[in-house]
Amino acid sequence: MDDEAIGALTESVRRFAQARIAPQVEAWDEAGSVPRELYREVAQLGWLGLGYPEALGGTTASFALRNALSVALARHGGSGGVMAALFSHNIGLPPILRHGSEALQQAIVPPVLRGERIAALAITEPGGGSDVAALRTRARREGGEWVLDGEKVYITSGVRADWITVAVRTGEARGAGGISMLAVPGDAPGLTRTALRKMGWLCSDTALMHFQGVRVPAANLIGEEGAGFRIIMSNFNGERLAMSAMALGFAQACLDEALDWARQREAFGSALIEKQVIRHKLVDMRMRIESTAAWLQAVTAMADAGRLESDPECVAQVCMLKNHATQAMQFCADQAVQILGGMGFMRGTKSERIYREVKVMMIGGGAEEIMKELAARQWGL
Repeated sequence: MDDEAIGALTESVRRFAQARIAPQVEAWDEAGSVPRELYREVAQLGWLGLGYPEALGGTTASFALRNALSVALARHGGSGGVMAALFSHNIGLPPILRHGSEALQQAIVPPVLRGERIAALAITEPGGGSDVAALRTRARREGGEWVLDGEKVYITSGVRADWITVAVRTGEARGAGGISMLAVPGDAPGLTRTALRKMGWLCSDTALMHFQGVRVPAANLIGEEGAGFRIIMSNFNGERLAMSAMALGFAQACLDEALDWARQREAFGSALIEKQVIRHKLVDMRMRIESTAAWLQAVTAMADAGRLESDPECVAQVCMLKNHATQAMQFCADQAVQILGGMGFMRGTKSERIYREVKVMMIGGGAEEIMKELAARQWGL
């Protein structure tokens, strides 16, 4: 049943991406944002709600189905910025879904899944990224409210987010035990946001956030006080798996474009595809894509078996897969630009855009070096 659903979803995504996304990406990149109506369109197709409970407006879906959506949208849309914008809720909402009160879930989740609101996750700070236990943004309890002071940076959808899941320090000055999570409305007094200029993901807004005396109700605490570090770590696993699927789709997009160009472009009396060196480049790209696809399938099966958060081996596999998938994306983007030659250096090609977006994929959700270290720890090395 899943294979049939995956095939139908993939075809639906291909048609939508080619008609609605790919022709507009350059204009959206220039504008620095994705139109709000696109969220509602994707929501009506049911894609924003994949993997969420029906009671909150979602659709129960396996990781296999969700990853198929990511692969197809990356391959045929060819824009990480569009995907980062549309699906930032997939890192912002899970902590609320798993640990938030029923009232908090009802207030936040359904409007986001309908495409009416945007959700974001705010963890990284100017003074540190991967070292989550060292974060400094503080929240203190005053009566029935939490009061936030501090800064967050590199926050995807941070400029336009209507709800922000924020990691804060409520306990000791340093260490994992003092971290909690709060749901903060985007229009909260004392919250200011500055848009950041980036190398890639140009149509996805990314923010520097400043919290100065921001007050939220005590009921906006997500889970128990001091349990934030565990919530963050479990949330990373799903993000890394999704990024691996995206990287596979982008690698495929590069191969598609390079192959099409090689068949059409003539040089020295014949099509590029007739040149052995070009064919070998295409084979090297395909080799990395096939290995990534097989590995993604294996790890996705582990996730669908319930092993994503509790099994050290699954966590290690996710970390290694993310590195492998983003390295495959990097290789394919580089080879595609080389095959396209001067055209590969021009705005308007998928390969040029993906080439610029590679690094954020290799850093976001955990840099390569962190992934290696985390995998080593899971194995007790």
